[in-house]
Amino acid sequence: MSVSELSEQELQRRSTLQQLRDLGIEPYPAQLYPVDALSQDLVTNFEDGKQVCIAGRLMSRRVMGKASFAEIQDAAGRIQVYFNRDEICPGEDKTLYNDVIKKLLDLGDFIGVKGYVFKTQVGEVSVHVQEFTVLSKALKPLPLPKTDADGKVHDAFTDPELRYRQRYVDLIVNPHVRETFVKRTKTIASMRQFFNEKGYMEVETPILQPIPGGATARPFMTHHNALDIPLYLRIANELYLKRLIVGGFDGVYEFAKDFRNEGMDRTHNPEFTVMEIYVAYKDYNWMMDFTEKMIEKVASDVCGTTEITVDGKAISLKAPFKRISMRDSILEYTQFDINGKSEEELRTACLSMGIPADETMGKGKLIDEIFGEKCEGNYIQPTFITDYPIEMSPLCKKHRDNPELTERFELMVNGKEIANAYSELNDPIDQRERFEEQMRLSEKGDDEAMFIDQDFLRALEYGMPPTSGMGIGIDRLVMLLTDNHSIQEVLFFPQMRPETKSVKVALNDNEKLIFNIVQREKSMDLSILKTEVNLSNKAWDTSIKNLTKQGILKVVKTDDLLMVDLVQ
Repeated sequence: MSVSELSEQELQRRSTLQQLRDLGIEPYPAQLYPVDALSQDLVTNFEDGKQVCIAGRLMSRRVMGKASFAEIQDAAGRIQVYFNRDEICPGEDKTLYNDVIKKLLDLGDFIGVKGYVFKTQVGEVSVHVQEFTVLSKALKPLPLPKTDADGKVHDAFTDPELRYRQRYVDLIVNPHVRETFVKRTKTIASMRQFFNEKGYMEVETPILQPIPGGATARPFMTHHNALDIPLYLRIANELYLKRLIVGGFDGVYEFAKDFRNEGMDRTHNPEFTVMEIYVAYKDYNWMMDFTEKMIEKVASDVCGTTEITVDGKAISLKAPFKRISMRDSILEYTQFDINGKSEEELRTACLSMGIPADETMGKGKLIDEIFGEKCEGNYIQPTFITDYPIEMSPLCKKHRDNPELTERFELMVNGKEIANAYSELNDPIDQRERFEEQMRLSEKGDDEAMFIDQDFLRALEYGMPPTSGMGIGIDRLVMLLTDNHSIQEVLFFPQMRPETKSVKVALNDNEKLIFNIVQREKSMDLSILKTEVNLSNKAWDTSIKNLTKQGILKVVKTDDLLMVDLVQ
């Protein structure tokens, strides 16, 4: 970045950086700093006069002559610190206070503080500074919100795209965002504890796979140069975990990163986290009981209660959960019975309900579309949707009472799928036939149909015990537990479109007024714009010339009009 691209504040911070070095102060020291306390611990467990060493980011400052108050933020929160000039600088030289503290420290800088804990006259727990160290100089100003006398917040860092692109800034200035990710970590820790206490083993399986199996989804593809073969980023870890059940483990689970080359929206990111668990000698009825107990425990561990509020709706995560078959669910909300219907009858039903359907869609996908469009959103309280048609579940065991169905459930909460589970198919001949049917769908144009994994079929031929498996979307579960409506809110660094380079230009008030109007309209008649901004001729001429000179706006002649356009 050239100096010409820096803002006035960034230039000023670089100047103070050099001034610190001129005073012999290294702004980025290499040695460790011996922190022995966190802010909230000092507030919660107040001990008057306790000697402490703390460090954090400078978030506010009030200079009052020979004394100053500041607020520093560490991993636990914020605490006030108090500087006294004559204690910081006991001799004649007051440079450390008069220059460094008052002039050369900026908001956002990291400092270390040694001193003792006390309470101010108004009762605020603070640290009386006896010694301080500059630990890191911030060269960019933080977008710190300000609250006016009426309680209105200004300059809040709330723009979603900026927050997701600059999550590091988001975490600094928006404390509630940090809490979301603390809860995410607690969610995974709670699940891991639940599984470990039952004796199940956490494992790791390949991310790069020769066959993208275990789910119906479009994969990301790459090439391995040394082996000269195509590889895929996994869309699921299911088939590898089942191989471990074949190998003799009674229960295995994995927290996995999966990847699907599909659309992005509020509930989908191309890279996402799932947990899959497989337990031998169990079925889907056992897994329903297991899942609802796990969800109940996680809610209690993360939220302190099983009664949560999501989108303003009260939801109880206390077991047991409601259970209903997919056939009964579709019948309830559409009055259409899917039982025994042909592919053409299902396609006709979709079209009659206003659901798009084409010739590439088989029975399973058509039924899935009906349920997704007409039923799924109605399940606010936790509900197990059970007994899916066989065409929807190529890896699932046939239902013990109805061979047209499978022993499968999905857990719906707040109108969204949270978990998916099966009584796993362990008949290798049946599994091969299901895979071949998926290949026929692929030949019809379904680019989400499953591949045939010959090695997995070979593993099944060695024998896999009766097994139940369950997968749960960690991102969606965290969205539920934190009352967030977008998956981007629970991912530290969600996938974004490439960032377009913007040139930083300091605009005066008149230029900002013109720019904001044109930005809103994209293109505007010059005479109408001039009238709307209502500036003097001199101010108008100066402002429009600067904006065009800096490449922010351009004036274009079209027919008999002069148009002012935003430069993209």
